[in-house]
Amino acid sequence: MDSAGQDINLSSPNKGLLSDSMTDVPVDTAVATQAPAVEGLTDAEAEELRAELAKVEEEVVTLRQVLAAKERHCGELKRRLGLSALEGLKQNLSRGWHDVQVSNAYVKTSEKLGEWNEKVTQSDLYKKTQETLSQAGQKTSAALSTMGSAISRKLGDMRNSATFKSFEDRVGTIKTKVVSGRENGSDNLPSPTGSGDRPLPDHTPF
Repeated sequence: MDSAGQDINLSSPNKGLLSDSMTDVPVDTAVATQAPAVEGLTDAEAEELRAELAKVEEEVVTLRQVLAAKERHCGELKRRLGLSALEGLKQNLSRGWHDVQVSNAYVKTSEKLGEWNEKVTQSDLYKKTQETLSQAGQKTSAALSTMGSAISRKLGDMRNSATFKSFEDRVGTIKTKVVSGRENGSDNLPSPTGSGDRPLPDHTPF
């Protein structure tokens, strides 16, 4: 309690009694309940605005109740149609992306990016870079084609050389002897040094 309004001395005969100064203060209930006046408005205008505010707040509450009822009805329809929460999320994302695409900010950004792209592609630096890359690609393709032709020509020269033909004839001879030996019932392979059809000597085990 306030020390000015009550004597805190328990042994005092005046304990619990209000002081004379407090009992003499008049209380104006009309001033206490009246709202503070708004600067620049008359009492009639302020009262009209308060009435309009109360009406708008009531409409907001009504609209929230209608929206909640619509959302419950929408959820019930989705449940009966078998639509899952994932399908609803996909639809919401698709609808949101569509709203973004048709928004003024997205359209302006797309137009600005298109203008920048046109400026970049029409600039001298971009054209020079594109020409340089094109020339580098053509040179690389020509070099690879030349290297492939050189490798093919080298392989052709090797195939036509005497050493390759001699090796090819020797391989053909060995193949013929192997086939004829199998037809005669012998599994002995001929010696690559041309030792004829003589079998390999048996080695005596130690």
